[in-house]
Amino acid sequence: MQNSLEEINSTVRYNDNYPFLKRLSAFIGPGLLIAVGYMDPGNWITSMSGGAKYGYVLLSVILLSSLMAMLLQSLSVRLGIASGMDLAQVTRRMTTKNKAVVAWIIAELAIMATDIAEIIGSAIALNLLFDIPLVIGVAITVADVFLLLLIMRLGFRKLEAVVGVLVFTILIIFVFEVYWSHPDAREILNGFVPQTAVLTNSGILYMALGIVGATIMPHNLYLHSSIVQTRQYNRDSNPSKKEAIRLATIDSNLQLSIAFLVNCLLLTLGAALFYGTHQSLGRFYELYRALKESHIAGPVGGGVMSTLFAVALLASGQNSTITGTLSGQIVMEGFINLRMKPWMRRLLTRLLAVIPVFFCLYFYGSSIANVEELLVFTQVFLSLALPLSIIPLLMATSKKQIMGEDFVNRRIINIIGWLSVVVLCVLNLYLIVETLLEVI
Repeated sequence: MQNSLEEINSTVRYNDNYPFLKRLSAFIGPGLLIAVGYMDPGNWITSMSGGAKYGYVLLSVILLSSLMAMLLQSLSVRLGIASGMDLAQVTRRMTTKNKAVVAWIIAELAIMATDIAEIIGSAIALNLLFDIPLVIGVAITVADVFLLLLIMRLGFRKLEAVVGVLVFTILIIFVFEVYWSHPDAREILNGFVPQTAVLTNSGILYMALGIVGATIMPHNLYLHSSIVQTRQYNRDSNPSKKEAIRLATIDSNLQLSIAFLVNCLLLTLGAALFYGTHQSLGRFYELYRALKESHIAGPVGGGVMSTLFAVALLASGQNSTITGTLSGQIVMEGFINLRMKPWMRRLLTRLLAVIPVFFCLYFYGSSIANVEELLVFTQVFLSLALPLSIIPLLMATSKKQIMGEDFVNRRIINIIGWLSVVVLCVLNLYLIVETLLEVI
């Protein structure tokens, strides 16, 4: 079996004899690409709407879902380094050829669904910032693929650096916006304490399920198990692999902590500006307009707040484009061993993703509201696809034949992992039913 992402596998310099901080810095990067999936445009509306409707009470739910994400991503790291395979390759090994093809199709559709959300986010951001028509904005997103290829030619570390700049752009913008919105610090701290209202109030419960159910993205598990292998640790040494797992897990938890902070900032911004105003914040344009018209946004004014929001949305969409195209390569090569030229594969993936968006624009009109309806259906499909990624991950990391005796999961990790699977599946099933009932 060929290496995962062979063109960049083991290309980042690393030496076990480096001082600790230099060893850690060599592993900083993959976690940034993973964190992107936890602060993508699809998560923004849920967090800000949750704050606007229910104040700070859902901060405890963001904390819980972030801890669950850290666990699953750490298992993905362990799988990639210990087995030398990514999740797609391992799943192919554990199943039959026909089932692998079905799993590949579902994984590709999940990546496409994620890509649709990023295309919509980027196109709306371009519309808000430059008044570019949505059709043209969607077409512009196709060019992102070639920008990615150009960056990749400069080296994987350059790609990680670009993603890092965009991630910290988003973080800084929302720190700035929350600062000027003057949130109640005491209420924020109280929000991290679980409250019975989350379970007893049906509206809060539904929003909480939305936050948890939409947090874990299937493509992130495939992506992380692959890109951790870009480091040049000793594949034949268990001590070296253990150290690589430790450093990669630190990187993952550090970057997911940034994603956790961004989601908390989003909810806090919604609560500080709009809680108690009875203002509907269901879509990107409504969020933008609400920020623009806000009269309590400090001396910087609502216009600056809304513009920065659109810039952050554009940065988020660009980040997610990068991770989505890489994930497409991983699942295609891992499940069915189909190899194409990088530019052709990434262009094909993006074109397949923009077709539903163009279809919506053509048949339902070029309004932002119509395009945003696609987000509902993409989230439903991601909920369906999620168990098909998590279950193989837990199964694989529990097998000595795949992981080796020194790297299999401890019993407590398996217990927590399978409980997380059950919780996520139940929550996602509930969300799917509720969403379909709303549509019907």
